[in-house]
Amino acid sequence: MPKTTVQTEKAPAAIGPYAQATKAGGFVFTSGQIALDPATGQMVPGGTEAETRQVLKNLLHVLEASGASAEDVVKTTIFLAELDDFALVNGLYGEVFGKTLPARSTVQAARLPRGARVEIEAIAYVGEKS
Repeated sequence: MPKTTVQTEKAPAAIGPYAQATKAGGFVFTSGQIALDPATGQMVPGGTEAETRQVLKNLLHVLEASGASAEDVVKTTIFLAELDDFALVNGLYGEVFGKTLPARSTVQAARLPRGARVEIEAIAYVGEKS
């Protein structure tokens, strides 16, 4: 099965040896997105709310570059530095995915890259669009 690497300047460049996303077999697999500003490569200030908004923005840009959208997402995983932030993140997440309701896991991680408070990855099905 052929696979394609996805790269967009609208989302932050990878901070390691990985792709922003990979397309294979009609699916898009995104790497986890943290709250890096694509223009500066720095974490956005402002705490969990600001980070979550940037993470979702970055994720949507990677999906768009892959030929997908929020409506195509079938599974997400949310990693939180503090599970106490669940309600806040859940509300912002619902603004993006509330109509499409993909499957989801949410876990507390001991530590996230760059001191992030939130990281989200997604799997989307694009089928014949790919």
